[in-house]
Amino acid sequence: MKVGEIVKNVVQEVVDTLPESDRFIVDNKTILFGNGSEIDSMTLVSVIVDLEEILADQYDKEMCLTDDRAMTREISPFDTIQTLVDYIEELSKQI
Repeated sequence: MKVGEIVKNVVQEVVDTLPESDRFIVDNKTILFGNGSEIDSMTLVSVIVDLEEILADQYDKEMCLTDDRAMTREISPFDTIQTLVDYIEELSKQI
């Protein structure tokens, strides 16, 4: 499974638990953090933890998505699904 599909699936699982009136469409432009985000910070933490577990299984190596590299970037990897996918793909090349 491709990284983009994995990230979208994890976020979609969150959306599926929301009341019908709070559900939103999950695509590459979905905002994960900051102004316009459809999810709160605790939900984002849950998404990140789930992704780290799935990616560890997928790549057979631990991948920390919230290390110093992520936190010191000019553009946060958690802005949108696409920025998160790009960051994960970058990390996966380094492991």
